[in-house]
Amino acid sequence: MRTVGRTALALVSLLSAGLALTACTASDRPSTKTTTPAATAPAAGEQTVEDLPEPSGPPCEVTQYQVTGEPGAKPAITVPSGCTPQDGLLVKDLTEGTGPEIKAGSTAQLHYVLATFRDRKTREASWDKGQPLDLANIGQASVIQGWNEGLIGLKEGGRRLLVVPSDKGYPQGRGSIQPGETLIFVIDAVKVQG
Repeated sequence: MRTVGRTALALVSLLSAGLALTACTASDRPSTKTTTPAATAPAAGEQTVEDLPEPSGPPCEVTQYQVTGEPGAKPAITVPSGCTPQDGLLVKDLTEGTGPEIKAGSTAQLHYVLATFRDRKTREASWDKGQPLDLANIGQASVIQGWNEGLIGLKEGGRRLLVVPSDKGYPQGRGSIQPGETLIFVIDAVKVQG
């Protein structure tokens, strides 16, 4: 009886080790079977991040970002080429406002246009929705960090350029915005309170 028990115990141990070894070795090799769904093709005329050339050249100067359009009307952004996005958040007042200034905790109505650096496309604009964005508790608002930092000091009636590096924007990407993308905003402070 002892021999049968030892043999059974040895057999169970060998089977367990074999199963464990099989489970470990299978995950050590790449699978040849694809189980992930095929990626959807980009819309006609839309480039993927792989198609876009990597920005090259010296860091862009603030003057290379061109913004046209009068304050109070939808602006157009021309993203520079032949340079790379700068390090850190770039903030430049295009029109100095004359009203109250945005401070930490302020509430504001803001019009904005967003363009992306790599593809040089306008992605969205509050102007197209016909009304400004209401934003409360600026500095701690539920928006990207580039806005929480970059809106402080903007005065009512002012227009500001923000060039936001991906670590203060959407580092993982969002919707049509690719991971690691630099965001370019032109923001008008329509109304500032507090």
